[in-house]
Amino acid sequence: MSGDPGDKTRAFVLHPDIQSAPRRRAASHSLDEAVALAAALDQIEVAGAAVVPLPRARPGYLFGSGKVDELRARFEQEGVELVLIDGPVTPVQQRNLEKAWKVKILDRTGLILEIFADRARTREGVLQVELAALSYQRTRLVRAWTHLERQRGGLGFVGGPGETQIEADRRAIDEQIVRLRRQLAKVAKTRGLHRAARRKVPYPVVALVGYTNAGKSTIFNRLTGAGVVARDMLFATLDPTMRAIRLPSGQDVILSDTVGFISDLPTQLVAAFRATLEEVLDADLILHVRDISHPETEEQAADVRDILDALGVTEDRATAMIEVWNKIDRLAPQDRAAVEAAAARDDQVFAVSALTGEGTAPLLAAIDGALAAPAREAVLQLSHGDGRRRAWLYDQGVVESERQTEDGQELTVRWSEAQARRFEKL
Repeated sequence: MSGDPGDKTRAFVLHPDIQSAPRRRAASHSLDEAVALAAALDQIEVAGAAVVPLPRARPGYLFGSGKVDELRARFEQEGVELVLIDGPVTPVQQRNLEKAWKVKILDRTGLILEIFADRARTREGVLQVELAALSYQRTRLVRAWTHLERQRGGLGFVGGPGETQIEADRRAIDEQIVRLRRQLAKVAKTRGLHRAARRKVPYPVVALVGYTNAGKSTIFNRLTGAGVVARDMLFATLDPTMRAIRLPSGQDVILSDTVGFISDLPTQLVAAFRATLEEVLDADLILHVRDISHPETEEQAADVRDILDALGVTEDRATAMIEVWNKIDRLAPQDRAAVEAAAARDDQVFAVSALTGEGTAPLLAAIDGALAAPAREAVLQLSHGDGRRRAWLYDQGVVESERQTEDGQELTVRWSEAQARRFEKL
């Protein structure tokens, strides 16, 4: 969908409200999010949007025949070239609807892939999007190929049976996937080295996570003074960005801004962006940023927790997580007072406005407090080959005493939870 930037593709957004769907959301909010996703692509002009109530999805056309005809007339009348369907569309449904409506069809996964392809900037981001797009494309190979390719051997004695075009396409995609995975492994190795180097730096890492458009980049800019792209748009940030900041106590920390999460994130992208989100696993503290003014803020928070669980950020990490209720400036005075009162009752929750800066001073103090948590004593047994870990402990200034043992050294340390976690990762 590239071309002249002035020449936009007229798109129509449909949200199939399937009554039998598990975890069904309010259709109007889902449609709003789908329109915002479409608007996130510069080359699309949203010509219209509608919710289509459905008792269940029809296997051949998704919608009933009457609805298919009604929508075709509407698309013709409004000059629609692309229909974005907010939900999964099978390859068969896609082919049938494209024939019936004479337009290009993109489902939710395809749309999110387009946005990611448009936004990725780093080498790793570009490779991961390509990989995800190929995995998606592979599932779409159901064209009605009926002919068999002629064998080169003429009589078929050489080279085995002929293969269909679809098999050739699939093999070509598989070869590309293998090539991309190899390139990604190299990039991931380099990033692994950078991470290892960062671990030697005595700076704790604080990762920002949250639903897309919750305001993570605005908070990042507010706290670091950096100029990261912060637009009121879904998936404005795709590549992880890191900056050092100094906390009120004088302690330096690294703040990491990550890709936004979204409900029904395509499985291909969860896998492809796992490496990007693994920055979160390395963090000493996670800031879960929520758009508290959004009508579905609770559901969005649940989606974020689901993805964190899938990444292995389990319940036992809950102590190392602070919730940031952002965008209080958008709330009506009465709602704002209720939100601020609720946040005040929980020492792991902070109500802020990243835009105006309100509430960020107490948040910084809380980050400081969480990372300088009360020190506790521990006794560690190190082997003779553990020189690097021993040196790290001395760099941190946590060693109280050391005594030689037959197998190495026994060290008594006094450290914080964050330091204990960083030591585990060494």
